[in-house]
Amino acid sequence: MKNFTRFFWFCSGANFSLLKRSPTESNKYIGIGATVFFTGVLASLAAGYALFTVFQSIFPAVFFGLLWGLMIFNLDRFIVSSMRKREKAWAEWKLAIPRLVLAVLLALVISKPLELKMFEREIDRKIDEKRTEFITESKLNLAKGFPEIQELEAKIDTLKSEVATSEEFRNKVQLDYDAERFGEKTAGTSGIVGLGTNAKKKEQQLDAAQVTLDQLRLRNQVRIDTLEAQIREFIALRQLEFEKQQPGIEGFDGLAARMEALDALTKESSAMAMANVFIMLLFIAIETAPIFVKLISPRGPYDEYLELHEDKVRLFKGEKWTFAKGESEARVGYFQDTHFYATDLKKEKTNRKNKAQTEAEISEIESKFRV
Repeated sequence: MKNFTRFFWFCSGANFSLLKRSPTESNKYIGIGATVFFTGVLASLAAGYALFTVFQSIFPAVFFGLLWGLMIFNLDRFIVSSMRKREKAWAEWKLAIPRLVLAVLLALVISKPLELKMFEREIDRKIDEKRTEFITESKLNLAKGFPEIQELEAKIDTLKSEVATSEEFRNKVQLDYDAERFGEKTAGTSGIVGLGTNAKKKEQQLDAAQVTLDQLRLRNQVRIDTLEAQIREFIALRQLEFEKQQPGIEGFDGLAARMEALDALTKESSAMAMANVFIMLLFIAIETAPIFVKLISPRGPYDEYLELHEDKVRLFKGEKWTFAKGESEARVGYFQDTHFYATDLKKEKTNRKNKAQTEAEISEIESKFRV
């Protein structure tokens, strides 16, 4: 328990020696430290999942996830430890507002990858739907990009239509021939039963229509086979182009794609949108909890000890500054005094020497005038 206590104290950024002197504050800073620690853990998991979605490899995801979690942990620890309880509430809130804004931004960054993980099944289903749409669009675009296939198919339909027309004519002749044999009275038959002259003529017509149909079928089938071979070549080219696009469609599973799918799901379902908002609010509450705890909690013994310690440091600094300033002024004064004394003494000696020389010159001139 002592190790856990010291660890959470460390996470809260508290001073151990001061906190030991105020045991009533221990639980508060244990709670703050635990919140900071678990926020870092959640940030690490969120970043690991997001980076695994990007790299599709576990080792870079684990490494960068831990690095991101440690960075968030250190940043939260700094935010909490840099806050001070003051006598005036407005001064505390004024200093806390930038920290709260930063905490909200961190919460939004941490919550988004975890939201993607929580709604993974729904997002996968949405991504599958988007892939199906992309495949359909790709096939339509490729079909437009190969108009030769449609032209060849139109030619095949024309050839088949010619065979069908010829087959309909043969069938019509067959019906007239049967009606003539069986004595059915129509506009083109005599109504006499048996193979008479009219029946033989219609039989000849039927044979000729059958020959024509067989020849047309054979000729058109050769042309149809040739056209179908050309169509298969174009289809193979189209399939090759589609296979080139297939990896891009199958790879539509990145972080941006998942965020887009989540955005679409929240727009389609009010329940999803509400769950999304609640998750973000939850992480914002977790991230800002240590700051609000320090803001709303009363000023305790630890804050008094901390302020006293900082005041002692400031007083010690002032004493050192005053002492250093006094020593510096004393040294400057001594230097000025000794330097000016030596200068004045040198000037006095120079003046005496000059005066003596001047008096000697005057004496020499006076003696010359006397002579």
